Amino acid sequence: MPGRALPKYVAVIGGGEADPEVTALAYEVGRELARRGVVVLCGGLGGVMEAAARGVQENGGVCIGILPDPDRGRANPYLTYAIPTNLGHARNMVIVHAADALIAVNGGYGTISEAAIALKLGKPVAALRSDWNLPHLKAANTPQEAVSLTLDAL
Repeated sequence: MPGRALPKYVAVIGGGEADPEVTALAYEVGRELARRGVVVLCGGLGGVMEAAARGVQENGGVCIGILPDPDRGRANPYLTYAIPTNLGHARNMVIVHAADALIAVNGGYGTISEAAIALKLGKPVAALRSDWNLPHLKAANTPQEAVSLTLDAL
């Protein structure tokens, strides 16, 4: 429909296992994105993904989980929609291509690969609590700053 404003899609990426401090940050990122009317994408499993999805759900937003599995069995319970792909780690590329921007909350090699591909594609990426750095990665100190840096770049 011409003239209709489409929502922004932001992926929240990070480890499937995370400590309480990291999951609290991911929850706040999800909360802030939901508050701003952004559709959130994630990998659909635990850790950072589950915490961000919970932040989205508890604040009235939409969170889509792109699962690595062939079915929805391992999807976290906070997703609005769960999409099984049977792609394993390759589902990370689906997440990156479907998102307008990404926010990394901590994370390891999988998170780094998603951020690197997004940056290669010219998409903005903000990072919270990352001990890694990539050219053009925007370091943030708070969840609110990560969301602002990301959305301002769109």
